[in-house]
Amino acid sequence: MFPDVISSGTPPVESPTSIDAHRQREVKWMALLPMVPPSQARRNKKVKRLLLDGVPSSVRYLVWCHLSDSKARAIPGVYGQLGKRQRVPAFSDIENDAKTYFPDQTQLHPFDGPLVSLLQAYLNMVPDIQYSSGLTSIAGHLLLLSPEEDAFWIFASMMDAHLRPYFSANTIQLEVDAALLSKAIETNDPAVCKKLYVTFSIPPSAIAKSWFSTLFVGTLPIDYLHRVWDIFLYEGVTVLFRVGLALIQCVRHLLLQATSEEAAMEYLVHPPLACLPSTADAFLNQVLMMKLKDDDVRKQRIKMEAQVKRQTQSRTNGSSGMQIASISLPKTF
Repeated sequence: MFPDVISSGTPPVESPTSIDAHRQREVKWMALLPMVPPSQARRNKKVKRLLLDGVPSSVRYLVWCHLSDSKARAIPGVYGQLGKRQRVPAFSDIENDAKTYFPDQTQLHPFDGPLVSLLQAYLNMVPDIQYSSGLTSIAGHLLLLSPEEDAFWIFASMMDAHLRPYFSANTIQLEVDAALLSKAIETNDPAVCKKLYVTFSIPPSAIAKSWFSTLFVGTLPIDYLHRVWDIFLYEGVTVLFRVGLALIQCVRHLLLQATSEEAAMEYLVHPPLACLPSTADAFLNQVLMMKLKDDDVRKQRIKMEAQVKRQTQSRTNGSSGMQIASISLPKTF
């Protein structure tokens, strides 16, 4: 579990004290990474403390490699071989989404550029994945920090460990997480829960998919996003629930004043910068302090997934999609 907080009073980035602290963190990370095997990094308290202290941009992609244990998955030559296979059906969609989601990063736009090549390789390797623009968002952001082949293996590791069910033809995991998220919102803020799910009748999966299948790319400013991903790669999916609750807290007044579903979703997916805490660490503190029992979320995810699978198997041919109300939700988080 991660509900520790970051010490306050960090000096401005441009101050000599801050620059010195940044260098010290860099040295600490470079000393720690060789000492902690990647397979044990997510259980290591020293790694946790350094993550809370901050990850210098100069070593961030190395830290992400370590936390995802991507080097253990990397097989020499495979990435190049995958890229030589025939174009995947989603090839044109990837090209278009690269330009839409990264308009200023022209290096990601070409049909033979790193973003299209990475997703072409991944979708050839895992053909049962259902393409959506969230894949482009996540892969493209990794490529802004990492060399192409390293980004591919970090991406593959993230997908295998956490995200792959969100892009499956079977939507069970997304529906389960959407139900858990709606319950967590109800526990933390009944008024907002009523406004979103009753007044506007927003499907729980619409909110969960907008956030979880993109890992908040496009929702959070870049430095905030990096801090969230730092913790996500250590802690896993439960952090996404916390981030969602924190965002709702940030735009609560706007949600309660909203007059349409479209307006509410816009505040959730693109929160005004003025509504967020002034720094990435301040936002991360808010995330870590949200009322949520991470272990309960993990247990309920397993329990509910099994329950939904049983419901799906016993559903008659005339039944419609899964009903969220039929899921047995926990009483409290």
